[in-house]
Amino acid sequence: MEERKQKLIENIKENYRRVEKSIVNQLHMRNDLHGSTIGSAREDIWEQIFHMIIPKKFVIERSVFIIDSEGNISREVDLAILDEMYTPYIFRYGRLKFIPIEAVVVVVECKSKDLRGVGKWIQSIEKLRTANESIARTATYISIESPSTQKSTRPIRILCLLDSIVNWKIAKKFDFVLLAVKEQEKNEANNEDTVRIDVQVNTDKTLFEWYKELNFHRMDMDELPDKVLQVLEDAKTHLEGLKLSKYEVRDQKASISLLTFNFQLNQLLMLINNPIPFPHRNYVRLFNGWRADA
Repeated sequence: MEERKQKLIENIKENYRRVEKSIVNQLHMRNDLHGSTIGSAREDIWEQIFHMIIPKKFVIERSVFIIDSEGNISREVDLAILDEMYTPYIFRYGRLKFIPIEAVVVVVECKSKDLRGVGKWIQSIEKLRTANESIARTATYISIESPSTQKSTRPIRILCLLDSIVNWKIAKKFDFVLLAVKEQEKNEANNEDTVRIDVQVNTDKTLFEWYKELNFHRMDMDELPDKVLQVLEDAKTHLEGLKLSKYEVRDQKASISLLTFNFQLNQLLMLINNPIPFPHRNYVRLFNGWRADA
């Protein structure tokens, strides 16, 4: 029985490696055939990864614009992972989609090797702010604001790149960087090209630091009420000693990148858990020009 279990585990690891190689080969083949016109097809290929690992409670949307209740609008986002169960689209007609920031848990930028415009893309995402004035029924009462555990969220930022290296000034603005590597040098052991996805992540942060960053984005901790500070103190007790580096899956060869990425990304999604409750009145005021009676 133990041998059967071990064989199953090894088969799953090997399947992840095969998927990884297939995706990298597709990306490089498409790029070689079509050059700079391949954007949409490249997004199709990267999207396969997220469909593999993202829970069905979330939806993956292509080519969207993200808006907040202050009227800030992002540049076009290649892939957005969002909750559409409780949060309405601001506008959706055909391929044109405007999504409120409160719904979005992940934003993905897909590039080949040309990083022009990525800096401004990041800035447009960083300007977006979730609002706190929501009304929702919970199990025991009517809530008129976001929960104490989640006051100001931001999406996890991922860069998917067709290259073996990345500009560190750009990379540090993303939470994950996925590099589709196909090295020309032959591997002496099997005389094959080295094909892999390198996943770079800030593994120095503790899960408590991730929790604060994703759920209390750019908030002044000194101004938070005592009940929220107590929530943070409790979270620190449980999360301070944990880092994403502990979620790495390896075999005798090396890290199994996609399986590791699966566990790391989904752990962060569990820290967000659900997108922040949608603040309908804030958006009504936006469209009414901030009338006081809205």
